[in-house]
Amino acid sequence: MTTVTITSLKPLMNQLLAGDAFDIFLLEEAVIRTALTYTVDGHINKEFYPPEEREKDCLPYDLKPWSEIKSLCFHLIKGKNTPLAFKFVLHLKPELTAPLLMGENCQTDASLIKALVLTVKYDGTKACLTTGISYASFVPTKEPDVIWDRHISRFLAEKGVSFEAL
Repeated sequence: MTTVTITSLKPLMNQLLAGDAFDIFLLEEAVIRTALTYTVDGHINKEFYPPEEREKDCLPYDLKPWSEIKSLCFHLIKGKNTPLAFKFVLHLKPELTAPLLMGENCQTDASLIKALVLTVKYDGTKACLTTGISYASFVPTKEPDVIWDRHISRFLAEKGVSFEAL
């Protein structure tokens, strides 16, 4: 797990809310504090959908893809006043975990990882991103953590988002 401070907020916000860079993520939770506090639970209520849409092909994830919810979050944030705070808890899409680990020659079985997590927090003055991993069971090595931290640093640099490690 690592935390970085974003040194220029505008590129991050453009990539997060207007661009497609973060479309590789699913939303677990969003909390946006403006005049009101909005909380979005990204877990999909599959029982809302008719049975034919509940099948795995129609609803492949338990969480809502960021690409499908970011416009709502953008709408809640935009305005003449800066938000008081926000927090987005994102999970890398599960099908991307194994290729990421294999690409780095990781010896840990990807099935032991429930989620590669990225938390984006803004407190009214600064934004921080924190990485994390949710494991399905005990893993004796920190190799996946190191790979995930390194991947996010490269990802931010490639997208033009400047940051400092804490």
